[in-house]
Amino acid sequence: MLFFDMKYYKTSEIAKLAGVHPNTVRLYEDINFIPKAERKENGYRVFNDIHLEQIRLARMALKCELLQNGLRKQAIDIIKTSSAGDYENAINKTQEFLSNLEKEQHNAEEAIDISKDLISNVKNEKSTLNLTRKETAQYLDVTIDTLRNWELNGLVTVERKENGYRIYTDKEIRFLKIIKALRCANYSLMSILRMLKAVSENRTENIKKIIDTPYESEEIITSCDRLITSILNSKNTALLMLKQLGKMKRKFK
Repeated sequence: MLFFDMKYYKTSEIAKLAGVHPNTVRLYEDINFIPKAERKENGYRVFNDIHLEQIRLARMALKCELLQNGLRKQAIDIIKTSSAGDYENAINKTQEFLSNLEKEQHNAEEAIDISKDLISNVKNEKSTLNLTRKETAQYLDVTIDTLRNWELNGLVTVERKENGYRIYTDKEIRFLKIIKALRCANYSLMSILRMLKAVSENRTENIKKIIDTPYESEEIITSCDRLITSILNSKNTALLMLKQLGKMKRKFK
């Protein structure tokens, strides 16, 4: 874009065009989400089209609500790289971000497949294991505190012997394997509980839909309560970010 084609804006004007509060514009400048604005002699900021498109990019990137495995940090890094005018590097980082989202989707869907296989074998399985909590933790390669947390959150119920000690049989072990697989793929405790409740009610026809669909009664819903949907939404956002960065590279370089 040639200099005489560039449009200039006051803080209130660019905020209105970007659909944000003027304080958001100032915040973005303070945290390097947009380049530093020029200032008039009276101290007022002067923004231009580069700032406007950069704000739009930042708003896109912040829609990616997934926090696990450094995804949010990656999104913020893309914003700051673009803010510095390094559009080519920002594009490369966005492509890497999209690739990582693909991996997250693969892990999430693989965990569902593992769960389906484990569930299908529960009914026909003969009990051969009788493990203590410590032995179970070692068998599953998790900590005792992790087992205790899953039990306290109602994911699994373990009967006690007359002496008060918990004994984990094949049935509990198999459900714990399901929980571990889903937790490793970043499903929330609430979504796992939702799925296990469906299993206990013999509603196993569409595990993927059940685990990705919060109940209406769930007052607080996070991205990991509907993990697959959140990943797909983030992938779509990443594609829009690539399009926006390509546009900025063409206009401002």
